Amino acid sequence: MAGQPFTIFDVAQRGMSAQLVRMNAAASNLANAGTVSGSEADAYKPIRAVFAEDLDRASGLATVQVQGVVREQAAAVREHNPDHPLADENGDVWAAPVDENAEMVEMLEASRQYQNMVEALSTAKQLMLDTMRLK
Repeated sequence: MAGQPFTIFDVAQRGMSAQLVRMNAAASNLANAGTVSGSEADAYKPIRAVFAEDLDRASGLATVQVQGVVREQAAAVREHNPDHPLADENGDVWAAPVDENAEMVEMLEASRQYQNMVEALSTAKQLMLDTMRLK
């Protein structure tokens, strides 16, 4: 697509792809909520998608670009549980610092944004069909 201006379909495709990455990150975080490990360093750290704006000067359209997925620097939660098989010498285990409610909100928001892009594409398609029928 280098050198060609963005179309509404390019913008929507990139937006939908970005929201899919966002939903997958939230799903991964939810899947690892409540997991424990024997040390703080080994505890699961939540991940987040990083986005950047991509402006097409030829068309004036801006879209999103996924720059990557990064681990948060949130500290693991220490829990005293000496009977746990992964407990350290102090009887502590380290739980993943995942806020399940925040992850559900993140997933719902990403899902809603994805749905908005699908509806925008559907509207654009319908307008194109209506325009062709006028000729």
